[in-house]
Amino acid sequence: LIQCTNEMNVNIPQLADSLFERTTNSSWVVVFKSLITTHHLMVYGNERFIQYLASRNTLFNLSNFLDKSGLQGYDMSTFIRRYSRYLNEKAVSYRQVAFDFTKVKRGADGVMRTMSTEKLLKTVPIIQNQMDALLDFNVNSNELTNGVINAAFMLLFKDAIRLFAAYNEGIINLLEKYFDMKKNQCKEGLDIYKKFLTRMTRISEFLKVAEQVGIDRGDIPDLSQAPSSLLDALEQHLASLEGKKIKDSTAASRATTLSNAVSSLASTGLSLTKVDEREKQAALEEEQARLKALKEQRLKELAKKPHTSLTTAASPVSTAAGSIMTTPAIDIFSTPS
Repeated sequence: LIQCTNEMNVNIPQLADSLFERTTNSSWVVVFKSLITTHHLMVYGNERFIQYLASRNTLFNLSNFLDKSGLQGYDMSTFIRRYSRYLNEKAVSYRQVAFDFTKVKRGADGVMRTMSTEKLLKTVPIIQNQMDALLDFNVNSNELTNGVINAAFMLLFKDAIRLFAAYNEGIINLLEKYFDMKKNQCKEGLDIYKKFLTRMTRISEFLKVAEQVGIDRGDIPDLSQAPSSLLDALEQHLASLEGKKIKDSTAASRATTLSNAVSSLASTGLSLTKVDEREKQAALEEEQARLKALKEQRLKELAKKPHTSLTTAASPVSTAAGSIMTTPAIDIFSTPS
């Protein structure tokens, strides 16, 4: 299916609509697998797929989904409702900003670090909404009881790492601009930063679940908290803009506090990037191993074929000196010379 999204002759709306149709099934297994497939294509498929989802007037309508066939159906229905909400939010985010936060360029010259103040104040709340929808999946390790919900959790885990990385870089940019903002912008910026601190606590809890279910500790990033003195400095600055009496503080102490905070968040960003790079490398190695196994299987199949066969255009046969000569089989996986 991933390859299908890259083929120009494949009808993306038809492909997506067939997945939407599967989510009208009454079985939690069918619906959950359809959502996972959709999520997989949003992450690994051609961008045309998520672009189409973002352009749709309606997305997944599963807020009332309930599989009453058994106890497991009741349990999984809760997570289906939460998961579909996240996928809807992911598509809506793309519609609002025209890019996927989990795939944006990161670093000092990345999208979130170079964004203007006005655009940043509009964009970070969109990341926050998507982050909230992801964290609202709210699963405990003892609830990850089958391969279907585990597959969904792994996709959410990978999204969480990349989404929080973009979120973190947006906050670094915000803090670097904060003391040059206008009063109303400072109000918005302070509110955004306070919400970021809350979400940082929640993402830490999410990562604990990931560790509990066996995800390698090296694949879980270290989140460094900004010093608590930063929040006080931000509030004091806004108060001064509003004409309120504030504590005496020098520009030097404020600069030191800001520098320490940015350094802590940059450390978190570096940890997130390292985890993401390891995941990408692992995916590449897995794909190479799959291709190698496929090639070996194909060679075994070719080796089992008898050397005598009827004359065909693909396998010309000639007889000479009472023996049958056949052209050697072609290895379709070999690299052209």
